[in-house]
Amino acid sequence: MELRHLRYFCAVADWQGFNRAANALRISQSAISEQILDLEGEIGAQLLNRSQHRVSLTPAGESFLEDARKVLADADRAVDRARRSARGEIGSLRTAFLVWGASTFLPRVIREFRQQNPGVRLSLMEMLPAAQSEALLSGSLDVGFTRQLQPPYVTRLRSETLYRDPLIAVLPSEHTLAQGPLALRQLANESFVLCEREISPVLFDRITSLCEQAGFSPRIIQTSNVLSSVLALVESGEGVTLIPSSLRQVRFSDLAFCPLTEPRGTVELVMAWSPEREGAVQKAFLDFVRSRKKFIRSSIRS
Repeated sequence: MELRHLRYFCAVADWQGFNRAANALRISQSAISEQILDLEGEIGAQLLNRSQHRVSLTPAGESFLEDARKVLADADRAVDRARRSARGEIGSLRTAFLVWGASTFLPRVIREFRQQNPGVRLSLMEMLPAAQSEALLSGSLDVGFTRQLQPPYVTRLRSETLYRDPLIAVLPSEHTLAQGPLALRQLANESFVLCEREISPVLFDRITSLCEQAGFSPRIIQTSNVLSSVLALVESGEGVTLIPSSLRQVRFSDLAFCPLTEPRGTVELVMAWSPEREGAVQKAFLDFVRSRKKFIRSSIRS
């Protein structure tokens, strides 16, 4: 039994005649009549009383009409869901973020996406860069906001840079260099406190590489797996550090955040995903984030 037969039958019942139903459906009267005859033959029961001036439902037709409307409504809902799914408007999406790089803009971006796509079940979790890359490969994560991809993930995943964040120096507020911009070589004799390399290898390597460009190797006296602990150690006078400039919004009363004059370095935040699992919902989310790049970059500078 075809849905077309059901639509024709319901149209004849609604318009109480073949001619009016045919005009509404923009098909010939003979075509709709033949289709309903086929439907009655398939069912094995007469559904319509036909006369020269009027068409009415038989008892079997009245019973069949109620169920036919339900079937058509279910079919319409299924078609609508399929179309919305193809457009990425319904489904699920698992995202992860690096709090040191995405906290300034991601809450608003996620909130706006949810408002525009209420049919998408979006989950959000904090996850470190290495864990994000593994999760993207395994399929337990759809989109990650992380640091620049490292081997071997760089060849198996795709990424797109959202912004490049300048590195700045962080010193105790009473430090003699705490009053303004400084050249990194001025910190050559200082002790450094850094986030552990296992936590964010890109940031750790970028800091040590920048120090080498300035002519020295940083004397790292302590590391931590939590950024707030690093800043607390600096505030206590244990040493100095370098962080992405967007993190200067972290509130520590006795810290000075100093731009670097030279050499200058940046660290990237990227949006990463697996091309093998690039479904409609994922594509819709990626496009939405791309459309918000101007806001993302302005939130970093503010």
